[in-house]
Amino acid sequence: MGCGRVGAELAALLDREGQEVTILDIDPDAFGQLPPDFKGRSVVGNGIDQDVLQRIGLAEADAFVAASPGDNRNVMASQIAKHIFGVPRVVCRIFDPIREELYHGLGLETISPTREVARLLKEALEREPAEMPGGEG
Repeated sequence: MGCGRVGAELAALLDREGQEVTILDIDPDAFGQLPPDFKGRSVVGNGIDQDVLQRIGLAEADAFVAASPGDNRNVMASQIAKHIFGVPRVVCRIFDPIREELYHGLGLETISPTREVARLLKEALEREPAEMPGGEG
């Protein structure tokens, strides 16, 4: 759920691996982010609407990823996918690190890009600086 930059990139990666992919977004223009060779299914709809999720066959899905721009929508859709449709693997993006900890503690598999990028930036700061091209060695 969510065909922004991350959702579209993930859908394209899985599609290239030969996975059967359905991507869901409330904005039909969002699907323009998918590559032209995307073979998956693009569905306009709300990821917290159980009728929409039923229509796309979520009960038969192996996995569900909530990557919309809204933490609340991602949590709600993930809970529906996990508890109502019984999807075995559900991953939820949560921008707010405090909320991510809370939802993770409630049993959701969560990822906080805010926390992950901060960690990567800190690691970059701690590494020896790379020598600039053309600099003296």
